[in-house]
Amino acid sequence: MAGASAKFKVLLTAGAEQDLEAIHDYIAQFDCVANANYVLDALMEVVEKLSRFPERGSYPKELAALGIKEYRQTSFKPYRVIYRIIGNQVVIMLIADGRRDMQSVLARRLLGA
Repeated sequence: MAGASAKFKVLLTAGAEQDLEAIHDYIAQFDCVANANYVLDALMEVVEKLSRFPERGSYPKELAALGIKEYRQTSFKPYRVIYRIIGNQVVIMLIADGRRDMQSVLARRLLGA
């Protein structure tokens, strides 16, 4: 398979790192630390897998409806990982609970609205 060995460098923006901390803190506070650690580990695994095949991610429907196709997404449970492929880098822009008003979250974080 052509390109199967190609690896992308995966970077998290400061906002994405804050998202992970907030998700972990929320689960630890309202559930338990073990579950918070499990979700954090699972999200990091999803992020790390993007180093191999970032093109597999779909376009977020909220952005695609606006004709914006520079961002892609993958997910774990209800959490959506929104990222952008720039050259040989995958830049994680946002990690959010998909049950939130994603239109507003995406507009605020990615489009500066």
